[in-house]
Amino acid sequence: MTDERYEGGMRIRKEVLGDEYVERAISRTTSLNEAFQEFITRYAWGDVWARPGLDRRTRSAITLAVLATLGHGEELALHVRAARRNGLTEEEIGEVLLHTAVYAGVPAANAAFAIAKRALDEL
Repeated sequence: MTDERYEGGMRIRKEVLGDEYVERAISRTTSLNEAFQEFITRYAWGDVWARPGLDRRTRSAITLAVLATLGHGEELALHVRAARRNGLTEEEIGEVLLHTAVYAGVPAANAAFAIAKRALDEL
């Protein structure tokens, strides 16, 4: 599927998550998940992440807080690395997770800090 939103979404997705990660995800596309891959590329990346209302640093901070709150560890690790790519420092990532503890709970933030440490150590 090619259209402007999809192509723009793919570009942003690669810029934020890294070429290697996105290429791996795309290479695992099957008939089962093909529509889902197109959906997230077009709408999450081509629409929402492309909007001018927030910069990528802010979008990354929000994404970290939401993923930590929901307990989505694998996605959180991915977006910790993306947050660094988008210019957040380790200290700022820590502040986002500390702030998350107040509103989402200490267990969620505790798990998020452990995941963030491992992801940052990999960089």
